[in-house]
Amino acid sequence: MSEPDILVHHEAGVTTITFNRVDKKNSFTEAMYGAMAEVLNAAAEEAGVRCVVFQGDVTVFSAGNDIGDFLRQGAQAQSSDLTGRAVWRFLNAIATFPKPLVAAVCGPAVGVGTTLLLHCDLVYAGDNAAFALPFVNLGLCPEAASSLLLPKMFGMHRAAEALMLGEPFMAEAALEVGLVNRVVPPTECNAVAQAQARKLAAKPLSALMETKRLMKGAQTQQVLERMQEEGQSFSRLMRSPAAKEAFAAFMEKRKPDFSGC
Repeated sequence: MSEPDILVHHEAGVTTITFNRVDKKNSFTEAMYGAMAEVLNAAAEEAGVRCVVFQGDVTVFSAGNDIGDFLRQGAQAQSSDLTGRAVWRFLNAIATFPKPLVAAVCGPAVGVGTTLLLHCDLVYAGDNAAFALPFVNLGLCPEAASSLLLPKMFGMHRAAEALMLGEPFMAEAALEVGLVNRVVPPTECNAVAQAQARKLAAKPLSALMETKRLMKGAQTQQVLERMQEEGQSFSRLMRSPAAKEAFAAFMEKRKPDFSGC
């Protein structure tokens, strides 16, 4: 029997969510989003969970959405509204998670593989990490409130470069703009993240949660509002000629032609 696409491990107050779909570059399906949302929502309420870690493989964190699954789910949905889908439950769960979130990122982190990191408190990257936000290249717009959070973190010009050009940037560049805390050899990345998570789990949870709440301040409500706005725009753009051409080109393994879009 094959292993599940999401592995969940609980130890010493740390819940670890491991993306386990390496043959598909850890691309996320609707089922994976639903499973991760359930784990996060349960972890938020479980007193024994003091920290959550996201990790992938030493070769790849996540290639973002599984395009085929994403299109199938959209076609089957009664409404084209993104906010009714499991991905939306996951985005809300990470945006409102009250306890520390830690991530270990090695290899490609594409689309939501990068934007989910904006909601983590500590991020450690292997020196092979490559981040990319190719939403515009797919005829779409940013998600996970990245249109709000990236300009604050990167500065407007660097955020525009990342979101409008959609070109990859490497671990050292991510360290420079504050997306990651430290760059380490890929074989050490998960262990470093786990060690930091254990440190957090040994601290008073009430103090950690209050510190996180104070640091975020009014931003949490702004994030939720921006996610709602992005979700509506994303849903509308999914039906646009540009997105249809981009996805058709992706599935047909050709370069898209946006001359008429």
